Amino acid sequence: MTAVEAEREAVLRGLHAARPSASAPEFTVRLAGVGPAMAAASTAAELAAGAYDLVISAGIGGGFAERAPVGSVVIASELIAADLGAETPDGFTGVEELGFGSARIEAEVVLAGRLLEGLQAAGMAVCRGPVLTLSTVTGTAATAALLAARIPGAAAEAMEGFGVAVAARRLNLPVLELRTISNLVGPRQRELWKIGDALQALEAACSYLPEVLHS
Repeated sequence: MTAVEAEREAVLRGLHAARPSASAPEFTVRLAGVGPAMAAASTAAELAAGAYDLVISAGIGGGFAERAPVGSVVIASELIAADLGAETPDGFTGVEELGFGSARIEAEVVLAGRLLEGLQAAGMAVCRGPVLTLSTVTGTAATAALLAARIPGAAAEAMEGFGVAVAARRLNLPVLELRTISNLVGPRQRELWKIGDALQALEAACSYLPEVLHS
């Protein structure tokens, strides 16, 4: 599941460039739309219409400077709805503390590990860590610092992963999130964003998916 068509096309190019194998897994690449609500609804509809073994949220995103530089790849260890909670006089309180469930879904551990090792072996700059889902992406250094302090090890942020994961969980399907970094989390300096580079990295990373997920 990708948010927009440019990401979908990059994923497809990568999959088509993969080393052919008769036993490689088959992939269906669909649009999730932008934001967690749209992503959850689109993914649920797709899963209801077909039979799948794994769900992947893939696309570009923002990287936390100390974990994921521009052009690198992030593989989620957890998919976290980072803004799901309440604002209080003492700061943000998440849904766990409020007693309303959990805002964290763990990525499939074995497959995430294989993907990390495969991309490292291919010489790609890659890390594994929490990927944050937000309905309003970060636009200031202060917010970036608060998120990094509240979620230790946070590696990237985007807008769809948790929504995709919720739909997958309802059917007890494993989930992965793969993000390539176009910009750093913080002040929105669009002139510095490297969207083309991030899409190329997404294409390259996805070219290894069939081999890694089959091994």
